[in-house]
Amino acid sequence: MNEQHLSKRLEKVAEFVLEEGTVADIGSDHAYLPVYLVGNGLCEYAIAGELNEGPYASAIEKIRANDLQGKVEARQGDGLNVLDGRKADTVVIAGMGGPLIVSILKKGQKFLPDVKRLVLQPNVAADQVRYWLKNNGWSLIDEAILMEDGHVYEVLVADRSGVDPYDLVDMRKQLWLGPYLMEERSEAFHKKWKREYDQLKRIYGQLQLARQKQARHRVEELEQKMRWLEEVLS
Repeated sequence: MNEQHLSKRLEKVAEFVLEEGTVADIGSDHAYLPVYLVGNGLCEYAIAGELNEGPYASAIEKIRANDLQGKVEARQGDGLNVLDGRKADTVVIAGMGGPLIVSILKKGQKFLPDVKRLVLQPNVAADQVRYWLKNNGWSLIDEAILMEDGHVYEVLVADRSGVDPYDLVDMRKQLWLGPYLMEERSEAFHKKWKREYDQLKRIYGQLQLARQKQARHRVEELEQKMRWLEEVLS
């Protein structure tokens, strides 16, 4: 991967940023995405946010090598703190676990009022990100799912539009599986959740053998999730 050719995962993330204004990429991984976005005219200005000194120095060098010092800025800080004194129209947080993404959003709440769009790519536990968005005034407006190098990645896109994609009856299922992804049911979606279904089935069998009273609640939870997956995979 380089500044001209991103991974499929980051290419998909790039599709959802707003062209106008500034994009802030939190945990930028050497500024690959900001350099790509600005270099290809996909946004006006970009901030590469890095916590650690090594990636921060690498981001500075990447920006300099592409002669983008006036359009891409590397900032060192923890999470959304890199926006101190600055504003961003789109915030990207990609390549982290869902709980970490939620933690970054929680700790950086004071920087979010001016943000128009969130593009979030959790490696795991995307449902926790959906829950946070729903409970904190953000509308999930789109989702994508793709496979790359044997891994399945989800991308969640949110704004303040007031759109509510969730059905009251199926909300728990939609928060877990993704309301837009459930509608599309792509090949990547099927592969991800067939793998999860097989894993749930193995755990279910082990709990059944254990016959422990304390396992009853877990068994019921697994039965519910297996029914949901049987519905979407049929």
